[in-house]
Amino acid sequence: MFKGSLVALITPMRDDGSLDEKAYAEFVDWQISEGTQGLIPVGTTGESPTLSHAEHHRVTEIAIEVSKGRVPVIAGCGSNSTEEAISLTRHAKEAGADAALIVSPYYNKPTQEGLYLHFKAIADAVDLPIILYNIPGRSIVDISVETMARLAKHKNIIGVKDCTPLNRPIQQRLAIGEHFCQLSGEDGTALAFNASGGHGCISVTANVAPRLCRQMQDAWFDGRIKEAMAIQDRLTPLHDALFSETSPGPVKYAASLLGKTSNRCRLPLAPPGDATKDRVRAAMTAVGLLN
Repeated sequence: MFKGSLVALITPMRDDGSLDEKAYAEFVDWQISEGTQGLIPVGTTGESPTLSHAEHHRVTEIAIEVSKGRVPVIAGCGSNSTEEAISLTRHAKEAGADAALIVSPYYNKPTQEGLYLHFKAIADAVDLPIILYNIPGRSIVDISVETMARLAKHKNIIGVKDCTPLNRPIQQRLAIGEHFCQLSGEDGTALAFNASGGHGCISVTANVAPRLCRQMQDAWFDGRIKEAMAIQDRLTPLHDALFSETSPGPVKYAASLLGKTSNRCRLPLAPPGDATKDRVRAAMTAVGLLN
């Protein structure tokens, strides 16, 4: 069971847009030292749609090499092509990933049967634990509770990263059981998700506030609810700032303020506007991440 504070890693890039392997390796190591309990390379936050296959493979490999088994690595392997997703998942297994994160196929707009067959084909092809990623806001399609329960019967499909309404983890827990790992994909509702039966959060904010995100999750699962809620209140303006424009633009800018990377994203993502930059800087200062 994956649990607690996991991070949807940014992919550091140089000012010219090339992959900065050194900065990335140092960033992964810093995340672990700050208490992050799981690493998710090459997801949406890692700009997987604009990485070449070779870059995608390398980013996954670096996370695994640096982690050295200290925390699990759940490699982003999703695609709207089933064969491509299978290929990426095979590479993740060969590289030594602990699991794969597979997003719902975007743009194709498959039916529930299409979603079932897509995820089943990947799980049948590669013997690696799979976390489904249900994010209708980006992929348009929504994995229904019924389809989720059907998929959960497959031995390799062990959980979900969920970006749906907060009644969904309750419904899925009742339909599937406590053994199914449910991880929030929304920083702002992470504690509410836990209260609905969740096991933690795959966080964007943890890119720049990993220690606080870990402390909040620890407090919640230790039963120190008031402490967890106080940290949540402290982080909320930062959550809001980091999503005031399309992610990962704002969080990359935030990481650049910490000296972890440039703020470069690849097109078609534009640099954050000045108002967003001011908001991110103010939120980070208020949280105590900047002087």
